[in-house]
Amino acid sequence: MKFKSVLFSAMFVLCTAVFFTSCTSDGGKAADKKADTAAKKAAGDEPDTLSVVKSTYPPTDKALYDSLLKFNAHGDTSGRWPVKNQPTPLGGAILPFKRVVAFYGNLYSKKMGILGELPPKEMLAKLKGEVKAWEKADPKTPVQPALHYIAVVAQGAAGKDGKYRYRMPFKQIDSVLAMAKTAHALVFLDVQVSLSTIQQELPLFEPYLKMPQVHFGMDPEFSMKDGSKPGKKIGTYDASDINYVSNYLAGIVKKNGLPPKILIVHRFTKKMVTNYQNIKLRPEVQVVMDMDGWGEPDLKTGTYRYFIDREPVQFTGFKLFYKNDIKKAPHHLLTPEEVLSRYKPQPIYIQYQ
Repeated sequence: MKFKSVLFSAMFVLCTAVFFTSCTSDGGKAADKKADTAAKKAAGDEPDTLSVVKSTYPPTDKALYDSLLKFNAHGDTSGRWPVKNQPTPLGGAILPFKRVVAFYGNLYSKKMGILGELPPKEMLAKLKGEVKAWEKADPKTPVQPALHYIAVVAQGAAGKDGKYRYRMPFKQIDSVLAMAKTAHALVFLDVQVSLSTIQQELPLFEPYLKMPQVHFGMDPEFSMKDGSKPGKKIGTYDASDINYVSNYLAGIVKKNGLPPKILIVHRFTKKMVTNYQNIKLRPEVQVVMDMDGWGEPDLKTGTYRYFIDREPVQFTGFKLFYKNDIKKAPHHLLTPEEVLSRYKPQPIYIQYQ
């Protein structure tokens, strides 16, 4: 399995971030506001509810939750799925009531994923199209769009502290939040720690994780515990690292009266996640093991079977690469229908890069 793209220079920080601005004249503000409201209504805009913390969230319907887990097990006969003895999530949980379809990337690089490759309007339109495709493939499961943004990027330059990672400026996170709001989308903040640690990086994003629409991703591929430079070999996280993150997220949820957070853990080799059976599940956090490997369909199927299906945690995810998946014969990107028919359990989180 080849590595994903790693940024080998910090020079990209000179690139221009994406901003959204609006201008109005001093006169006729009331008329302009009225016209803007009418235009939004005509366009069918929905009110923003994802970023609003409710006073209360109705408790999770356990019977419905369990039935959906069984549905997503997709006829599994191994006994691994659904995962036994998992806690019923707090009210307001997204999974498995909705399937999340996310676009992944970074605004400073067109090579790290579709999120930064296309202009914002074009990217969001393409995301909307993928959402519709998944809704058509599985009409029983509503689809929630999301933007999965790499907030800490592994790089070849050591940087001032020698950690080989670059933290994105908060203004770029703000611009992603603004884009997500227009699309009624969730936001995932993803971290590639390199020679830093998840314990050092995660707390920096607490102001954003207090928002109900913001969730988290951790990437073992670039967690270089042995001091290697990122991109030279595949990194690793232990269950203890994942438990630290889920406990931290659970604390934010309880402290701020939020619905459960989704935690994405990328994986495409066995050593990327050690002691998976020791990962602790909590009502405040929903853990997704995301099959992050690229390649031809049969290769992806094998990766999913050995490292996701056979080492069950809670939920599963599946990554599709617009370019890398079609490099080799049969030069085919799996369709939503094919993903849903091929895999047990059916992935409830889908990511496009």
